[in-house]
Formats: sequence, C-alpha cells, structure tokens
Amino acid sequence: MAIPPFLAELRSLVGTRPLWLSAVVAVVLDDDNRVLLARRRDDGRWAPVGGILDPGEEPAEGAVRECREETGVEVVPELLTSVSATPVVEYPNGDRTQYLVLCFRCRPVGGEARVNDDESLEVGWFDLDALPEMTETELRRITLARDCEGEAVFEYSGRTSGPLPSHHRG
Repeated sequence: MAIPPFLAELRSLVGTRPLWLSAVVAVVLDDDNRVLLARRRDDGRWAPVGGILDPGEEPAEGAVRECREETGVEVVPELLTSVSATPVVEYPNGDRTQYLVLCFRCRPVGGEARVNDDESLEVGWFDLDALPEMTETELRRITLARDCEGEAVFEYSGRTSGPLPSHHRG
C-alpha cells in the first residue's frame, strides 16, 4: 500500500514518532441485509472499507472516496454511527500512529464490488449472519452501524454513550 504523499512528507519530518490521524470506516449495508467487506492486504483480515482522510477532506466524502477507490462501489453516507480512537499502531517499518475513527453507515447506489486497488486481496458482500472471521472492533463497528437509530455511539471513561439498548452499554 502506498503511503499518501501528505503522510510521507510528515514522516520525513517526524520520523517514526506517533502521529494522530483522522480516519473513516464505511459500513456499507445493502437491501439484502449484507455488508461490503474487503480482505486487507496488510494483515489479511476482513474488515469494512476505511482509510485515512486527506488533509481538509470532509469525513463523509472520505468514506465515499475510500469505497470507490478500494471496491468500485459507489455509496451514499446515511449516518455517523460511532466515533472512537484506536490504540497506538506500530507498523513493521517502526512508524507509530493512532487514529480517530469516524464510522459511517452507507448504502450502495452503484458500481460492482471488486478489488479496485492494491489495498485489498478480496472484496465481497456478506450476509450479516454469516460474516468471516474479523476482529471484535470491526464486528462492533458493523453491529453499531446496523443498529444505530440516529445518534452516534462514543466511548468515554470506560463507558459507552448513545442509542444502544441497555444490555449493550458498558
């Protein structure tokens, strides 16, 4: 995966020190109760489509761009469903990054699901009751996007706020 030019420039100045970056995830749900997933080239895991926002890019536009670039699917963002921060991620080259992740529920409006760039090994639609193995974080994003009724979910002080039923709250 190619590093975005703005990030390469930042890395030339700060080296491997931790960077705080904004990212988006698009949980794309179709009318047949399926979710669009990509199997990532960097770690081989299945996940909803996502990526780093370009400087000055509107987050919803970033979700649309990432879906188009990675899967060939055109989407419309419907709802911001969760806001979270990742732990520090250390890459094999020593770069360290932490991400602020804005997750959108999106609906497909065109295109065909396919591997559309060098970031994915596979792309496909999966029934929500037959998902491939994924991290708990990715499964939670999908669940929150599916169940969100209009208020984004976010975590603070070890608790979760937002529209989750009481049995889901931390």
